[in-house]
Amino acid sequence: MNPAAPTPLGHCRWAIAEGYIPPTSSDPDDPRLVSHEAACLLNCNSEEAHVSLHIYFKDREPAGPFRVTVPARRTLHLRFNDLSDPESIPRDTPYASVIESDVPIVVQHTRLDSRQAALALMSTIAYAGDAH
Repeated sequence: MNPAAPTPLGHCRWAIAEGYIPPTSSDPDDPRLVSHEAACLLNCNSEEAHVSLHIYFKDREPAGPFRVTVPARRTLHLRFNDLSDPESIPRDTPYASVIESDVPIVVQHTRLDSRQAALALMSTIAYAGDAH
């Protein structure tokens, strides 16, 4: 007798309503201290996750899709600063994002603001927009 397959962990659709990449950093030469925005993607599945992101702005059409793959049983810390195809995400501009995956994943949102020597780090779970 086969045990039941485990319930997938996560959701296939996520939203981060708050996004902002600070325009400067206290030490732009140290990658650990560069101001950034990130989506931490966790794939607990036995198959890879094909993920697409769309970025929404206040005063222009959305950007994307940006596409990444998260290998099976792995995590990917995706810095929005590093996205460049089909375009770069502008600094010092508020935005929001929608993240969709073909398998359930977990998404956490993080921002490091290092414009001052006293760093600020913010992190929160994204909004899950489906019933998986």
